Amino acid sequence: MIDVKTISKRFGATVAVDKVTFTVEKGEIVGFLGPNGAGKSTTMRILTTYLIPDEGTAAVEGFDIVAQPQEVRALVGYLPESVPLYNEMRVEEYLYFIAQARRIPLRERARRVEAIIDRVGLRAVTKKNCGNLSKGFRQRVGVAQALIHDPPVLVLDEPTSGLDPQQIIEIRDLIRNISAEKVVVFSTHILQEIEAICKRIVIINQGRIAANGTPAELARKVLGGIRFRGRVQGGADEVRESLARLEGVRDVHVEQQNGTATFRLVFTKPEDPGLAFGRLAHEKGWPVLEASTEKSSLEDVYLAITRTR
Repeated sequence: MIDVKTISKRFGATVAVDKVTFTVEKGEIVGFLGPNGAGKSTTMRILTTYLIPDEGTAAVEGFDIVAQPQEVRALVGYLPESVPLYNEMRVEEYLYFIAQARRIPLRERARRVEAIIDRVGLRAVTKKNCGNLSKGFRQRVGVAQALIHDPPVLVLDEPTSGLDPQQIIEIRDLIRNISAEKVVVFSTHILQEIEAICKRIVIINQGRIAANGTPAELARKVLGGIRFRGRVQGGADEVRESLARLEGVRDVHVEQQNGTATFRLVFTKPEDPGLAFGRLAHEKGWPVLEASTEKSSLEDVYLAITRTR
């Protein structure tokens, strides 16, 4: 678990982090979003004991980041924004070095290094110097060093930066697969990445927490609801009246075209709008031609928060 309570950090007259509070539980992947300069990387450096907060406290798995930094470092796998590689070392040599620094017992070291090479997809470059790697492979080595000691907590700052689409999918799947038994904080500028793997989102802006919740919760809170659209065979009037009677539905817009009714609505109830609509369509006997939650909702939430603060 990560437990952050009103931490602040100043650099001269600049307040980089201002009374930030949030928690991350085991099994959660929390997406950390914010514009450049919002305080994301500074917060991550505080959590990983690279920086000491000026105010407030934070604990990782019960250990205080200021009073017990060695214990915290042993429990955290950290990928910083700039990948920490020694360019003169070969990839395999570097990972053995990290394994030793992480105090992995000698009898387990070779097995752990070989396992992480395969898991992150580095087999083709193990004999290359880190300095000669492409940006994508440098990023993979960075992910490998964060995972090699099998930490219970992962703090990943832009882990898919510089990767091609296939590599992004592979790293995304890796993070998702290992998250069940770990605490993961995942920073990125790519909203699709957040939507794909994160259960909860923390948006930081101008050093402060601007929003915290699931994508659906933030859509309801910031935009007044979740936007849902679909198309069914039926009359526009009946569809409009039936949708409007659903609990939590507002702003229903329906158009008739060639015997089908195309609708858009805003759903404010905590329930998944797809489930509520599915029950209604079954009850009315409507053939459903298409139905989906509008994927732009997270982008709308993010822009609404960062533009108005």
